[in-house]
Amino acid sequence: MHTVAVLALDQVIPFDLSTPIEVFTRTRLPDGRPGYQIRVCAERPEVDAGAFTLRAPWGLEGLQGADTIIVPGTAAPAAPLPPAVRDALRTAAAAGTRIASICSGTFPLAATGLLDGLRATTHWIAADLLAGAHPEVEVDPAVLYVDNGQFLTSAGAAAGLDLCLHMIRRDYGSAVAAHAARLSVMPLEREGGQAQFIVHYHAPTPQGSTLEPLLTWLQENLGRDLSLADIAARAGTSTRTLIRRFREQTGTTPLQWLHRARVRQAQHLLETTRHPVERIAAQVGFGSPTAFRDRFKRTTGVSPHTYRRSFG
Repeated sequence: MHTVAVLALDQVIPFDLSTPIEVFTRTRLPDGRPGYQIRVCAERPEVDAGAFTLRAPWGLEGLQGADTIIVPGTAAPAAPLPPAVRDALRTAAAAGTRIASICSGTFPLAATGLLDGLRATTHWIAADLLAGAHPEVEVDPAVLYVDNGQFLTSAGAAAGLDLCLHMIRRDYGSAVAAHAARLSVMPLEREGGQAQFIVHYHAPTPQGSTLEPLLTWLQENLGRDLSLADIAARAGTSTRTLIRRFREQTGTTPLQWLHRARVRQAQHLLETTRHPVERIAAQVGFGSPTAFRDRFKRTTGVSPHTYRRSFG
């Protein structure tokens, strides 16, 4: 039987902790036998889980001999990783144990150095923090999970379910994974990635900056057919100067800013109206429905119709 050790760190997020316990405990093989046995392990017997205190039946020795180790997220992802935990994870990795993280659990896993040079993900809201803390890790905030073979990482909350179902499919095949998905009332595969849930704020522009009036005007005129020359004329400057000022104050180009603003407005319309996609494309300034669909999917990871089904 496959043994899964769930590592409970201080300030563990209860949802992230319970996800692998529930999914793997309920997994059954075609003959009815359980597919996994679970160990909840911690450095100390009692763990701070926020609203309650958790008593772990296993110490760090429970990580030894496990086939898979799961590192759930914590409410303090940037907290230093205890040396004993770091060493236990490294020892397990050296023995070939599969190690996966859920949500901000990517932070302690990255702190071991095991993700160096690899692609990884975490909850989109913490992606920049992860990239800054661990520049040697290639952070991809647009996906639900990343499978590097021995090391796997997932995005926030429900993405932990996606990752667990993916591992069950790797271990026992699609039929067993599909049954586990039905018990969890989850699709075996969700369309799109984490990008569809990201709130795409504009890059911050200080109040009183030279671009503030122009950005306000752009936001009010998203439906117009605007070229770079049009924007520069409105700003009363050359296109070269305009591009330089945008780079300095927003970190992007004028047209990229405009595309992002149009997609954000389209998301709002898809959520709050029943307007056809073709009408929304025109309302937010895309020249054709095809161009709109391409840009929308490139930004959010899903089509406008799929986004509306999820959030409308």
